[in-house]
Amino acid sequence: MIDLGVTRSHSRPKVSNDNPYSEAQFKTTKYMSDYPERFDSLAHTRQWFDAFIAYYNHEHRHSGIGWHTPASVHFGTADEVRDQRAITLDQAYTRHPERFGRRPRPPAIPQTAWINAPAKRREPAPQTS
Repeated sequence: MIDLGVTRSHSRPKVSNDNPYSEAQFKTTKYMSDYPERFDSLAHTRQWFDAFIAYYNHEHRHSGIGWHTPASVHFGTADEVRDQRAITLDQAYTRHPERFGRRPRPPAIPQTAWINAPAKRREPAPQTS
């Protein structure tokens, strides 16, 4: 039995050097229903993570990218999926508008993503003498 020392942990608020993308993936990994208590071997570990990575990239929908999969965004099918979602939401609203507080729209797909966004530069105030 190999103990890799990977345990469930709590997030660390206000820690500036964490990579939020990696932290989100670690959390998703550790809270998977089939996450093993222990990995029996390196082969078992690789087998589990290969399946997890395929799920994470091709099936798991991510809130930060408009509830799309990373593969959909990467391979350029997210716009098509978003358009189909818009049609489905419009049909649902048309059939039962009383179920909605407002007309539903699919979330936007972000155009950029930053770990640490560059600070917005302000023009310096003109100097007077």
